[in-house]
Amino acid sequence: MSYFEHVVHEDEFNSSESGSGFDHTDFEVILEEPCNREFSSEFQKIFLPTVYGIIFILGTIGNGLVIAVMGYQEKSKTMTDKYRLHLSVADLLFVVTLPFWAVDAASSWYFGGFLCVFVHAIYTVNLYSSVLILAFISLDRYLAVVHATNSQAPRKLLAEKVIYLGVWLPAALLTVPDLVFAKTRETGSRITCMHIYPENGFIWMAAFRFQHIFVGFVIPGLIILTCYCIIIVKLSRGSTGQQKRKALKTTVILILCFFSCWLPYCVGIFVDTLMILNVIPYSCDLEHRLQTWISITEALAYFHCCLNPILYAFLGVKFKKSARNALTTSRGSSLKILPKKKGGHSSVSTESESSSFHSS
Repeated sequence: MSYFEHVVHEDEFNSSESGSGFDHTDFEVILEEPCNREFSSEFQKIFLPTVYGIIFILGTIGNGLVIAVMGYQEKSKTMTDKYRLHLSVADLLFVVTLPFWAVDAASSWYFGGFLCVFVHAIYTVNLYSSVLILAFISLDRYLAVVHATNSQAPRKLLAEKVIYLGVWLPAALLTVPDLVFAKTRETGSRITCMHIYPENGFIWMAAFRFQHIFVGFVIPGLIILTCYCIIIVKLSRGSTGQQKRKALKTTVILILCFFSCWLPYCVGIFVDTLMILNVIPYSCDLEHRLQTWISITEALAYFHCCLNPILYAFLGVKFKKSARNALTTSRGSSLKILPKKKGGHSSVSTESESSSFHSS
């Protein structure tokens, strides 16, 4: 089942049935116009497991290959490589949770209470970390392109220390609601794994949705858009060689892919939350349309973790060379992948990588 649909609709139903603290008067408008959700449920039972399965396979292969190549390079990693590794680990751990949600959507939750909490937490920490790492990558490339002459110290600080405080720590803290509220609940003939909130649960749910939109889209989106727009302006000045045109094209692709994947989904859950809070008048037709919209755009948003290896690794000439070496040479010749250089190797290579976007 769709993750956010799971939180909202199942929780409302269960709370009203079991008396877990919802004020029925708050949902008076909804109850006056009961909706038949059978069509939406059948659609999700087929659509979501299929899409989750595809994303799981593609995401596992792509991100797994990136991690394997990064491990094969051993000590030759640049700062750009370190970001790739963080991103691929986050995306890989995220897609690993999708088979659980696929089974849940198709049938029932068979995995018990502990795994319900654990899968929710893993899902959340890697959902947030993946998007926040993209913001750090845009900051790194901004420093490398716009402040190329004196960017090595801040770039190294970002890649080796700040990323843990700015990405993994906040992502881990944002799993607290999962640890507190994620529970299994028997609903009719099936068991569901969902967030069960205390009194005024719809307010809790709305708060966490707005948190997701703000931390998981607005903040990183603004950073990505700002940094890459400045990069575009920087690269557009002066002579326009073939390498600059490729860099500009790649930058535009990165921006379009991020917002094309995440914006429709965030708009959907934002409108749905406004409807639940009665800011937007409720109607069955609108609810059905939103359920379908969220299911489809959620799949599109999750598909971004399959695009990340292509956008941030396989487009790089250096990475493709390393991947070919990793796949075609024996383990005993692993030291030949990248020649070791003394002195300013890291400074020169990472700056040229980030400025061209094709060596990175």
